Amino acid sequence: MHLSIVRCLLVLSTFVASGVVRAGDAADADAAARGFHLLTEKPFLTSDFSQKVFDHVWMAWPKPLRREAEKASPEQRRQMAFDRYGLTTRPGDDSGKPLQYVVDAEGNWTMNCFACHGGSVYGTPTPGAPNARFALQTLTEEIRATKFRLGEPLSRMDVGAMVIPLGTTHGTTNAVVFGQGLMKQRDENLNLITSPPESFVNHDMDAPPWWYFYKRPYIYIDGFAPKGHRALMQFMLIPENGPEFFREHEDEFRDVYAYLSSLRPPKYEGIVDAELAASGRKIFETSCAQCHGTYAASANYPNRRVPLDEIGTDPVRLNALEIEGRRKYSRSWFAHAGEPGEQQTIVNPSGYVAPPLDGIWASAPYLHNGSVPTLWHLLNPQRRPTVWRRIGEEIDDERIGFQIEVAEKIPLTEPDVAVRRGYFDTRRFGKSNAGHDYPDALNDAEKRAVLEYLKTL
Repeated sequence: MHLSIVRCLLVLSTFVASGVVRAGDAADADAAARGFHLLTEKPFLTSDFSQKVFDHVWMAWPKPLRREAEKASPEQRRQMAFDRYGLTTRPGDDSGKPLQYVVDAEGNWTMNCFACHGGSVYGTPTPGAPNARFALQTLTEEIRATKFRLGEPLSRMDVGAMVIPLGTTHGTTNAVVFGQGLMKQRDENLNLITSPPESFVNHDMDAPPWWYFYKRPYIYIDGFAPKGHRALMQFMLIPENGPEFFREHEDEFRDVYAYLSSLRPPKYEGIVDAELAASGRKIFETSCAQCHGTYAASANYPNRRVPLDEIGTDPVRLNALEIEGRRKYSRSWFAHAGEPGEQQTIVNPSGYVAPPLDGIWASAPYLHNGSVPTLWHLLNPQRRPTVWRRIGEEIDDERIGFQIEVAEKIPLTEPDVAVRRGYFDTRRFGKSNAGHDYPDALNDAEKRAVLEYLKTL
């Protein structure tokens, strides 16, 4: 067996032991290992930048940080860059490579799916967790400035980011618009076509954890697209990848599908009041399970789409995808993967799908746009902060979620754009924290019990 596959199996065995990856049969485990290897070692897109550029990106930082980096060792500067851009190392891998990028033997860095779906769970790098620190817009701007300084050619990402925002708040992504724009340039058989310029509604999203994948028959927050290995390939629709590329690599994405299907959430390792959690479970199953399902021995996930006028959360994401675009997807190669029990594309969804809550403690922030920093705030709608930012890696053990500070507004005079993008302003377009007011039917004691129960999922 190839050494890199062996290493992937060792990494996956660590995940199995920690409860993150399901222990299935040997064939499942081999396919999952191959899928992880493909995501971390095989570039399916053109390169974003070189090792040389990344090693010099600190020279584009604001002066105080640049002075600090200048005095640091190369290893310390690298860690500073990882911290600034929301990159992590790979669990069980001492190569120093980031989880979020493929780095080939020539030192070319190419973004992979873990950029959004491989984050840190309160300081522990965890494949499949939302990357709540990813600073793609800031990284791209500073990589572009570094390339200008070094005389290096610009990538598609460098140029595109000047037109389409990549995320206005760190940890969120405008990826849905990328998918729309890429599909606009293809016919239903994925052939490149000439299409007139089109204006899309830019909106930031919070990436969902991949450990929901095994339960959900559809993907995306509105649940419009049937789950399948082909659906995982949409974001490779760059012009360099013609229609034959997707057919040639389809089997590889069956392995990626197997990897995603194997993922399970990490277990909460803090203190749980068992008696209070048991009380919370009863309240949850009466008040919340209709949408979010039941767990443990009685596990059942209803996959319920909640109408927008009922859920009341930010409508921008739902309305941004036009019906014709969804219809085009429904006729495309992506929507017909031949999976057992294949579902039909939903071309006109009425709302958002309530997700499973497995590992909910580990997937802050909350709501589909990432506007709510803790589970306590989710359960107390009237006390959600208007403007907030995360101030540490550690979990807030009382409220379960991010440690935050509240502000009146984003400090626009702050010279470091990375600091400004660390703030979440719920008054901005697509970032509302309104809705999901169901917890208002509970009293404070009941909310406390439900919060305790959510730690156990």
